Amino acid sequence: MAENLEQRAAVKFCLLLGKRAGETNVMLETAYKEAALGKTQVYEWFSCFRNGELSLADHPRSGRPSTSRTDENIARIRELILEDRCRTTDDLVDLSGVFWSSCQWILSEELQMKIVAAKFMPHG
Repeated sequence: MAENLEQRAAVKFCLLLGKRAGETNVMLETAYKEAALGKTQVYEWFSCFRNGELSLADHPRSGRPSTSRTDENIARIRELILEDRCRTTDDLVDLSGVFWSSCQWILSEELQMKIVAAKFMPHG
């Protein structure tokens, strides 16, 4: 998230320098490589800043908060992975009762795991 705020600040800076959105996108891709904001995001933030938006933060969104991404569910998925590293995401969904997308998020973002040779392993 901090890197996204940093990139938004760079987008705002480029706009103030008179750069175009396309130029800004190329510069972000050069600087941040795979972690760069997508082209659509760059154009959207460029438009927001051009229209007078000053904040770098996301706008609040409607909808209810996730009930699947709790500390209990994170601990449960961690336990299940440690019991058997060959479990698939579908297995984890069945055993934990967490939605597939939330399970993916917990594995990648919270537990910092990725699939290596069909096993979940910490990366970093």
